[in-house]
Amino acid sequence: MPWQVNMIESIQHRRSIRKYTLEPIDPDKLQNVLEAARLAPSGNNKQPWSFIVVQSEQQRQTVMEACHRQTWMMTAPAFIVAVADMAERMKTKAGLYLDETSPHWELKRAIRDTAIAIENILLEADAQGLGTCWVGFFVQSEIRPALGIPDDKFVLAVIPIGYPAEQPAARPRKPLSDIVRYEKW
Repeated sequence: MPWQVNMIESIQHRRSIRKYTLEPIDPDKLQNVLEAARLAPSGNNKQPWSFIVVQSEQQRQTVMEACHRQTWMMTAPAFIVAVADMAERMKTKAGLYLDETSPHWELKRAIRDTAIAIENILLEADAQGLGTCWVGFFVQSEIRPALGIPDDKFVLAVIPIGYPAEQPAARPRKPLSDIVRYEKW
């Protein structure tokens, strides 16, 4: 291998940031973060995701309110909203309505794939000197209308992004001995 990346250091360094500076995000850094999402792997290479970059104060306010009014989010200069699209995995019927109780297997697969792209966003943002936090405290019936997202799409995350104004300590993690098994349960 001509080059090596010590990815574990990036993974260990990343934190959920809830306070940001006022500095606008460098557009090249934001593009790199979005490119990292685009390059994520997905089942059958379906790439069942879309991303909405929200930067205006008015639209961020609307999204924040749909996220149970988590006012700390407004300190971030931008949000990236990650949307899973089941239609990329299968033909869907007109009038399909998805929410937190939808049982569709293909929706679960689209969510899984989109989650991989979100992790790429979080790690690349950290590598670019940006902070993020995966926000998932919302319901589809409130977040989708705030962004004009059709009813057959599933919002998986709102990611506030910006330059961190805090350096939280690492959160405790279970030891490997508690979570890893070999050969069978």
